[in-house]
Amino acid sequence: MFVKQLYTNCLSEAAYFIESEGEAVVIDPLRDIDAYLDLAKERNATIKYIFETHFHADFVSGHLDLAAATNAPIVYGPEAVTTFPIYLAKDREKFTIGKLTIEVLHTPGHTLESTCYLLSDEAGNPHSVFTGDTLFVGDVGRPDLFSGNLTKEELAGYLFDSLNNKIKVLPDSVIVYPAHGPGSSCGKNLGPHTYSTLGDEKSTNYALKATDKDAFIKEVTSGLSTPPSYFPINARINKEGYDALQAVMEKSNRALSVAEVKERLKDEILVLDTRPAAEFAEGFVPGSISIGLEGRFAEWAGSLLPFGEDIILVTSPGKEEETIVRLARVGFDHVAGYLEGGYEAWIAAGEPRDLIITVEPDELAMDLPHDENLVIVDVRKPAEYADGHIEGAMNLTLSDMTDPGNLADFDDNHNLYVHCQGGYRSIIACSIMKREGIHNLRNVQGGYNAMKTQEGLKVVQEKNVLN
Repeated sequence: MFVKQLYTNCLSEAAYFIESEGEAVVIDPLRDIDAYLDLAKERNATIKYIFETHFHADFVSGHLDLAAATNAPIVYGPEAVTTFPIYLAKDREKFTIGKLTIEVLHTPGHTLESTCYLLSDEAGNPHSVFTGDTLFVGDVGRPDLFSGNLTKEELAGYLFDSLNNKIKVLPDSVIVYPAHGPGSSCGKNLGPHTYSTLGDEKSTNYALKATDKDAFIKEVTSGLSTPPSYFPINARINKEGYDALQAVMEKSNRALSVAEVKERLKDEILVLDTRPAAEFAEGFVPGSISIGLEGRFAEWAGSLLPFGEDIILVTSPGKEEETIVRLARVGFDHVAGYLEGGYEAWIAAGEPRDLIITVEPDELAMDLPHDENLVIVDVRKPAEYADGHIEGAMNLTLSDMTDPGNLADFDDNHNLYVHCQGGYRSIIACSIMKREGIHNLRNVQGGYNAMKTQEGLKVVQEKNVLN
């Protein structure tokens, strides 16, 4: 028996490859499928099935491309409805993979079609359960993403029943392999690990310790942050289908000259700069949005960029193809091309540039008592802000900056000092504000991590904020 977790950090997503006796399955594949095909070749195996735990909202699955490449059927659990051919499995149905068995456990709650897959070893003993977004390490899937006619409270009730009737009855030794790890927006507060055992989860996970259904529903549905705006779009794509990634690459991986980019800028096309945040701050094509590849790129791209509109890329040398793939993972297939030669070519052509002034926390501390127009803009999530922030700072979450109305109160008299936790999100925020015509701003180097110990900056807390 061979089980491998393939984890993608920037999406906090886990896919799985299982093989026995030359037969293999892939569970919850990403859109770029080469890793699974390479594993099959390495193991001298044939991919027999592609299992999906549910309609993913946070990424575009690779189910269609992988099925086209392998002729393996796409398997969903009960209640799944798609516009493409699938094998709709029954609850408790079993599939053989070499000497292994995979049993379908329909576990509605996160979504109506959510399904877990129980893997039993060669002797028929339960080995591991692939829980999708039903059960995470330390958490469970949020019940507010379903687009049907059920309330989050009703789905939370289904989730309680699923956990108690299908999951908690399994042996404590069973390994829990979820679809997501820490940082994912598919739960409230996922634990720090990407897998666990059922015994550990029974003793530490609040959702598995709950015995009262009404209390469980209240706990699971309270304190939910607003889901990223691209979630319903990706869920729809996963139900209805998409263009093959190879076709997207052929269309998007196209070099554009400085002159061609300038021509497209006349139509106000969006320029996305994926260089590291520090490089972007030193200079960029005016009006560009910064989302560096080094952070949670796909999630922020999905949350902040307008879906379906053309994008021109400015990347570090050799990062063009990677950027296109990582955008495609969250359904952004409309890359018009990339600036040939990158930002250096733009400067060499004598074109105008913009930059973001970066200051150290001690400069902010010196300016704060003497500048009545100084505004500290904290772009972290409300829970981060509540846990500790600089006294007087306003909390304008990065994800809320896509609404120009949230920036309307800033004027030319304000001196804005923008920060996040460490510096990645604040550069994104500054780029959005500059694109909206707000230029009197500074990025605080090191973010709150550096500011909280700076003399002259007082830290306060607001523990009543939940999300």
